[in-house]
Amino acid sequence: MQMKSLDQTIIGVLGIEFQETSDERVVATMPVNAKTHQPFGLLHGGASVVLAESVASIGTWNLIDQETELAAGLEINANHLRGKRDGIVTATGTPVHKGRTTMVWDIRITDEEEKLVCISRCTVAIMKKQ
Repeated sequence: MQMKSLDQTIIGVLGIEFQETSDERVVATMPVNAKTHQPFGLLHGGASVVLAESVASIGTWNLIDQETELAAGLEINANHLRGKRDGIVTATGTPVHKGRTTMVWDIRITDEEEKLVCISRCTVAIMKKQ
């Protein structure tokens, strides 16, 4: 099983773009627009969760043996702290735990003024490819 092009996934649909991927940090941006709004014109909490899990999953994938392993979200929580109607949000993920079978990530989503929009924690499973 190979990883699909990110443009062919929900990452592409929502306009998520990865800015940085290292062993200690992953940074991605997402536009706040009609595609990421809930019906009342605010950033949808689910879109924030997609952004957070994407950062954690790509961060884990970057740290594993990509030939024999794959990464998939196992658990996620999110606290939505501030509404946002337009612009860009930036998710910065840092690993809290780098285990053999799971990794845990802290993800902070901020607006252009670096105000917190959402805080998330995501556990990612590391599985052997079949």
